[in-house]
Amino acid sequence: MSKAKITNYLVVDLEATCWESPFLIEEQEIIEIGAVMLDMKNSRIEKEYSCFIKPKLNPTLSEFCKTLTTISQEEINNAGSFDVEFNRFLDWISIEEFTLCSWGIYDVKQIKSDCNRYNLDYPDSFSNHINLKKLFADVKGVAPKSVVRALEHLSLKFSGTHHRGIDDARNIARVAQEILPLSNNRINLQ
Repeated sequence: MSKAKITNYLVVDLEATCWESPFLIEEQEIIEIGAVMLDMKNSRIEKEYSCFIKPKLNPTLSEFCKTLTTISQEEINNAGSFDVEFNRFLDWISIEEFTLCSWGIYDVKQIKSDCNRYNLDYPDSFSNHINLKKLFADVKGVAPKSVVRALEHLSLKFSGTHHRGIDDARNIARVAQEILPLSNNRINLQ
């Protein structure tokens, strides 16, 4: 029996603690998960997810982070910890077969880092990952670009607030809808 082609793509974008001055990458923690489930069989977003997360190491956001992301300290103070919110996110996914997608590999690395910090297993279902930034560059024959520049390249405008997880995920999904049908055998799962 042949295996059916997976048509569901979980497009994820994270926001994390950040500072204007140099900082240790190891100190970054997820403060927002934005995600959409993209069904490429119908080329539409089936559902969306967004949550805030209260960081463990640096629960007070820097002014730089609040300005960049527009996430308020109050939103973070009212959020659950990573272990609680990540499990809610996994429950929301609710389907077995999907491919994880993000713009670059940062999001995957950050999820792994936060899972390690909270002694959680990195989900097996996240093992198939498409770096859409790289795929866009390969399919279009251009240098890697920000999602804003990729949308412009496709004659599309960014919708929403940049550096907000859910808005970035929606816009990344719009790029994915354009490039996944063109990718043929260029997808290298990581």
